[in-house]
Amino acid sequence: MELEVRHLRALCAIADTGSLHRAARQLGVAQPSLSTQLRRIEQELGGALFVRARTGCRPTPLGRLVLSRARPLVTELRSLVTEARAAAVGGRQLRIGSTASRALAGWLRRLRRHWQEPTLHMDVSANALLRMVADGQLDVAFVHEVEGCPLRIPEGLRVRVLVEREPQCVSLPADHPAAARPVVHLSDLAGDRWMVDPAVDGEWDAVRRILHAAGISPRVLHGDYHTAASLVALGEVVTVCQPTSPSRPETAVRRLHGDPLGVRLLLAARTETELEGVYPDLAEAYREVARQAPAYREWLDQDLVPGP
Repeated sequence: MELEVRHLRALCAIADTGSLHRAARQLGVAQPSLSTQLRRIEQELGGALFVRARTGCRPTPLGRLVLSRARPLVTELRSLVTEARAAAVGGRQLRIGSTASRALAGWLRRLRRHWQEPTLHMDVSANALLRMVADGQLDVAFVHEVEGCPLRIPEGLRVRVLVEREPQCVSLPADHPAAARPVVHLSDLAGDRWMVDPAVDGEWDAVRRILHAAGISPRVLHGDYHTAASLVALGEVVTVCQPTSPSRPETAVRRLHGDPLGVRLLLAARTETELEGVYPDLAEAYREVARQAPAYREWLDQDLVPGP
């Protein structure tokens, strides 16, 4: 097996997260796949790179040596691709499309280091954004795919997974009885009004499915999530939300028991070069906001047994 840059990225991710499970989640791959990849890398290099234990993964002396050479290479290649991409478009503005995400601000801030001021087109419909990329109206689109409701990805688009499964949370009034607990059962919210945005591809179908599975039939209002956030603060509704959503004095963001609703986060472009030019900054921005969200940070940092 010939060592490639993706292998070096995987080693850095394992070292940075201290866990095969968390590294796999960060890289957007399955843990068994990453474990197999690590074994092949170790076979190629002739020794163990990490000590695996229940408390996590620690680099061996050989691992530390390899990481000391791998990190600069990964960083340099990232800079090379980003700078080459910026030069190739001759100073043209990068056209970004996105569904709502707390990572957007940090992503744009990082992109400005290499590009002219990017343009941003927001849309609640991931399918609409993907069509715009395919039609040449956007360069890249950062979208989410609701579990159980696959997106219609136009032929020819290149897609990279940022997060394989991001568990969705619930936003509820801060004085709601269920807000006193870190994890909320759907049955605790059976008597509440829910607000869902039916314009978000797959969202209403997914919410209806988890409510039915929980055996509850609450009253449901339809409206955009900006309105929902205001109504939650006023104590009128509860709503699903991203785990990176901040709690405010009037609201609380809590995990749902069993994490019944998830989304996959995707970055799409017409070429691999376009993806490579912007993906690392997006991944960095996402990790930043994920660590700032208490409900999500706890989920990310839960004790996990590393793979073999």
